[in-house]
Amino acid sequence: MDKDKLHAIPSDPGVYIMKDASGSILYIGKAKSLSKRVKQYFVPGRDGREMVPYLTQKVTDIETIIVPNEKEALLLENTLIKKHQPTYNVLLKDDKTFISIAVTTSKKWPMITVVRVKGKPDEKNLHFGPFTSAHAARETLKTMQKIFPLRQCSDAELSSRKRPCILYGIKRCLAPCVGKCTEEEYRSHVERAISFLRGENKALVTALENEMKAASEALEFERAGAIHMTIRQIEATLSSKNALVHASKKDCDVFGIYRSLEAFSLVKLVFREGRMIGAEPYYFKHIASDEDEVWETFLLQHYQHEKTIPKEILLPRTIKQKHLIEELIGTRIHVPEKGVKKQLLEMAQKNAASSFQEESQERVILNVQEVLHLKNPPAHIECFDTSNISGADQVACSVSYVDGKYDKSKTRLYTIKDLSKGDDYGAMKEALTRHYKKAKVYPDLLILDGGKGQRNIALDVLKALDIASIEVIALAKDESLHTKGITQEKVYLPYSQDPIYLPLYSAELQLLQRIRDEAHRVAIGFHKKKRSKRVIQSSLETIPGIGPKKRKALLTHFGSLKRIKNASKDELQEVSELNSADIDRILKME
Repeated sequence: MDKDKLHAIPSDPGVYIMKDASGSILYIGKAKSLSKRVKQYFVPGRDGREMVPYLTQKVTDIETIIVPNEKEALLLENTLIKKHQPTYNVLLKDDKTFISIAVTTSKKWPMITVVRVKGKPDEKNLHFGPFTSAHAARETLKTMQKIFPLRQCSDAELSSRKRPCILYGIKRCLAPCVGKCTEEEYRSHVERAISFLRGENKALVTALENEMKAASEALEFERAGAIHMTIRQIEATLSSKNALVHASKKDCDVFGIYRSLEAFSLVKLVFREGRMIGAEPYYFKHIASDEDEVWETFLLQHYQHEKTIPKEILLPRTIKQKHLIEELIGTRIHVPEKGVKKQLLEMAQKNAASSFQEESQERVILNVQEVLHLKNPPAHIECFDTSNISGADQVACSVSYVDGKYDKSKTRLYTIKDLSKGDDYGAMKEALTRHYKKAKVYPDLLILDGGKGQRNIALDVLKALDIASIEVIALAKDESLHTKGITQEKVYLPYSQDPIYLPLYSAELQLLQRIRDEAHRVAIGFHKKKRSKRVIQSSLETIPGIGPKKRKALLTHFGSLKRIKNASKDELQEVSELNSADIDRILKME
């Protein structure tokens, strides 16, 4: 940027447009005095916003438009931002994504799932939300799956099953796949789930109580008992959540904000007739605007698209153009300092902070769901790997990642018992069978290291155990494909012969690789430990008179074979289980 150009900028109110060398618009701002505001960008230390140095490095030209007053400047700025969509401005895009719960009513046998919606949701199915985070949506989904026994399997699994899966046995599914229920019976549960999601809880419980009474009078005691259990689960869920009621009974929107460096997270809590009916998260990154400018731009863009404007908007701080924004959007902006409204603001602030922290990892998890065509977001992922040398000391392990983070407490190690086959497939089959026979909680996604063969083993095991809710993929390095010395990764989806390839440096692939590599590390570590122990045992077994009890005592006392070999006579005499002949033999050990 030629600094001499700054002297030509007028001091009138107006809008400034920053461009790069190619003429692309980087940033649009407004000012009461154009010259004073623009010069601040180029004085070191004058503007503390993190993105400003990155912005000014790219700016080569600045255009200005003079207007009569600040109101006109604000309106023009808003119009130009929407028209040109600059990189460093806050912009509400039409492709904004929301997390919601969908009921797939367009299918013969509907299911409930968490989905990410871009723009308007499809009209074929019912959508509930949006949620402030995918975590909140998943928790709601878990509750729904406990109460309403609807299918959790994919369409392909539904059409191919010959017998009900384990969810039918624990009364979590009606098993429509094999005709264990009528379409009418299934639809009744779907309607109850929809009523629950709509908040029609009192009417739902009343209807269930009437249905339970009718079933009891008809001597259908098992059905009456099942309905009674559903009522209790609904009541327990409702009693565990306090109703959020705004005491004034007014319609209002409550905003929270959280910022870290150049990124912002906004959350809007929606109150209608005094009751909270929804929450909407918004996330912006690489923003050069200060917080005042964020609020001004956001509020103008947001409420121009809203059909109904609330009586009041609660913000966590006062903004400079408060009265002007109120005039343009047609409602009151208030910053409460005490009472119920202050508590609502604090709740919105907590939601904004939580939304910001979850945004990055949640985005990756949802992207994994999309690129792998999974029916649910893979919040809980398990990965299995095996390890051996020439069939000896065969072991396997499973590692778990929850919300993208390694959960060490869920790591499981397996010493392979059936050594008749002596191969990785046999070891994997045994480990998977032993693990999922005892598992009380199933992952959303199972990853196998080893390619299509290992994936097929896992699919066979899950089929044999009647587990339909776990989706399976396998990873294998493609030695024929290299990019700058880095080997590409083949990803095998369920029931697909050909692999897919994820972008080499994508966060989604890196998450899958990180989980696979951790399983590989754990498996190899466990194998080395087993092998080392076997070598020690074998060496001690060659010494006459040293049986299992004495071997155990030696290892407990010294900890390793090397320390046993290097032990002096006095040190060996400290092991009470040894006699003098034993000590002499150990001292002669090579």
